[in-house]
Amino acid sequence: MSKLKLFFIILLIGGFIDIGRYLIYPNVSDLRDIHPIPTAFMEYREDQWASENRDMHITQKWVPISQISPNIIKAVLIGEDDKFWNHDGFDVNGMEQALERSLKKGSVAGGSTISQQLAKNLYLSPSKNPIRKIKEAILTWRIESTLSKRQILELYLNVAEWGDGIFGIEAAARHYYHKSAKNLTGLEAAHLAAVLPNPIRYNATGNQKYVVNRSRIIYKIMKRRGIVIPQYQEVMTPPKKEEVIPTTEESNQSVTDLFNESNPSEPATENAGEADIPASNDTNTSMKF
Repeated sequence: MSKLKLFFIILLIGGFIDIGRYLIYPNVSDLRDIHPIPTAFMEYREDQWASENRDMHITQKWVPISQISPNIIKAVLIGEDDKFWNHDGFDVNGMEQALERSLKKGSVAGGSTISQQLAKNLYLSPSKNPIRKIKEAILTWRIESTLSKRQILELYLNVAEWGDGIFGIEAAARHYYHKSAKNLTGLEAAHLAAVLPNPIRYNATGNQKYVVNRSRIIYKIMKRRGIVIPQYQEVMTPPKKEEVIPTTEESNQSVTDLFNESNPSEPATENAGEADIPASNDTNTSMKF
């Protein structure tokens, strides 16, 4: 056997071992009881800053889902994974649509679910190589098989990247709006959800066209579904176009009401899907490709 052939055999075996270990490692069950901080993605950011000689640090504060505004929960689901309650970790239709956009535009379009984004953020890197995607698929399957949807959502909201060095919704709410995540309004939530495709490039409180348009669409869907409820605006003035944003304070539904979505009763026309939310041309450095 030639040395070259032996080298490729060893390389192949090493690849199988590297991928196969994710069938048993890490222990996903630990996620029920621990806060997995720092995540692999946080460590990746720290290495990146070090290589660029930047004096940066991670800002993150863990909060239970009961202390997170239902507004941000709904906005993130609409913007990132509207079929979250119905899939087992993989949205086949979403991936097909993302592939079609990629082929048309010649760029990588988003198509991964919240569960896939969580797997990548916790244990992997933002690399787009096929081996990494296989590892992500294995971890996603294990996460969905081990954790409840509520647990997955709580983890995601606490480790998602919302800006350079800003991880988790509590840190994001305090950074951008100087308030706790439990007090975020519907419009604020829509803006935060809008930047998830690329939180390094986009600013939730900025006036970038992409953020303005995407947040308006997310907020429109939230209103259509009754997620944000004006206290008195609608009885004081005649109803206007759905895009008009009320200026009054908004009231939050309870988290319990939100989790009744495990058996969604909304009509099909109410789903955001890819038709309602425009795709970014940017790679999702948050947790979504």
